[in-house]
Amino acid sequence: MKVTVENADEVYDFYTDHQQPRLKATFAYFALAAKFRPRVSFDDTARSEIKQLVGEQVRLIICINHLSSKDQYIAAATVARSPIRRLIGHIRVLAKNDLFDDPKQKANLDMMGCIPVFRARDNHPETAAAASRRMIAVCVERGVRGDSIAVFPEGTRNDIDPSTLLPLASGVGQIAVGIAAQARVAILPMAIAYRDGTRVGADVVLGRPREVSAGETVADVTDALRGHLQHAVDLAWARSPR
Repeated sequence: MKVTVENADEVYDFYTDHQQPRLKATFAYFALAAKFRPRVSFDDTARSEIKQLVGEQVRLIICINHLSSKDQYIAAATVARSPIRRLIGHIRVLAKNDLFDDPKQKANLDMMGCIPVFRARDNHPETAAAASRRMIAVCVERGVRGDSIAVFPEGTRNDIDPSTLLPLASGVGQIAVGIAAQARVAILPMAIAYRDGTRVGADVVLGRPREVSAGETVADVTDALRGHLQHAVDLAWARSPR
């Protein structure tokens, strides 16, 4: 199956039920942790709060700032070095569709639990919008079943000012509100700061998770996320040696 916007329905039919091989995924996560060695820290009581939510089987929407093409590897390495490791095998990662073009890379993305995203900037806007609605529906369904979701809510790499978030897309709010209508879900900020010239030893801060209530709107969630994720970004840069 080719991952193209023209056959988006077939693509999302597949990813609605696709199950990643948990043993292979676990090995990959820990291999990335050994390779990239992120320095993982937490905001205030975030570590204990994350452990509690994971223990209570609350779905997490892990929201990560986007600085480089290595961010997904750093995020996976961070998962392996944090209480979220218990969720490996049940985390779906949103990734732009062109990453699925190469068959070998697609196999690796499937192994890591990725779900393709057809961005409007890369595809016909109306077709991409229809695909986006289906993608959000798939994420909500996976979340209600028990999966967590990892997303880069800025939607593109921040090449302007890595210390300040770009505007956030509303998709993460739509996913959160959709899941919250049927199951417990919390937003978890993950902020990455790189030292100059290397992606090894990045400083990563996990912010305090924020549970989403069923009565919240998409705007409520998106607005709150911006403040929480920016706070985590500020901490990551403050803790990163220059």
